[in-house]
Amino acid sequence: MSTEPQPDPFLEGFREGLRQRGYAEGKDVVFELHYAAGDPESLRQVVFELQRGNVDLAVSSGPATRALTAVKEVPILFALSGDPVELGVVKSLGQPGGNFTGSTFLSLELAGKRVELLKDIFPRLRTLAILANTDHPGEQSEWQTTQRATEALGADPVYFPFFGARELDKALERASKVRADAILVFPDAVTMVHRAKLAEFAISQHLPSMFGWSEYCDAGGLLSYGANQRATYVWLATYADRILRGERPANLPVGAARKI
Repeated sequence: MSTEPQPDPFLEGFREGLRQRGYAEGKDVVFELHYAAGDPESLRQVVFELQRGNVDLAVSSGPATRALTAVKEVPILFALSGDPVELGVVKSLGQPGGNFTGSTFLSLELAGKRVELLKDIFPRLRTLAILANTDHPGEQSEWQTTQRATEALGADPVYFPFFGARELDKALERASKVRADAILVFPDAVTMVHRAKLAEFAISQHLPSMFGWSEYCDAGGLLSYGANQRATYVWLATYADRILRGERPANLPVGAARKI
């Protein structure tokens, strides 16, 4: 399940991971694909079906995970850009304790490193515009880490928060009025969907830009530093295999997406 538009660029990674473990689609596993582009609420019918327990495993991507928090009847694997503890789907990363587990792309070490790399390629960095979706679990931790890293390098972080896609344009308008030297955009589902708009904004403002994943650069961004999303979905298939063989999500630690 995903709130991304079709085709899902990462589904093939999950399929590849299952093939590596000997699963044949249509024989050993059957996929039911559900998409709700930009609208997690439209997954309500899927939630109802899951609560009936008619599937063996659900796999969710990004904000779709939030829509599934009421489901207790089936195991759920997630690939989440934010903090699953703050979202409330696991008790801790090491001991999830329920029917959810998976992988998180949130890494505070990477957040600080992004600022360092931006400073390396633009030594005259003095004012850094930071764009962040506050409707994203873990956003405040990422902002605080980025703020400390920016100030440690002698630069001034200017924070432009927005709540969901409907406030993105207003945040960009505010950012355009500040004489920033560069812009850093936190990775999450909303900025990922609007990555081309964000890249175009940075270019129009003549701002070196730093993003979280390579897909932003494919859309025109200058720099990115973060986990390889496809590789994470390939890895996620290892947990799918273990759960289908009888292991409980409660005992499978949430993985950190580390392959850059």
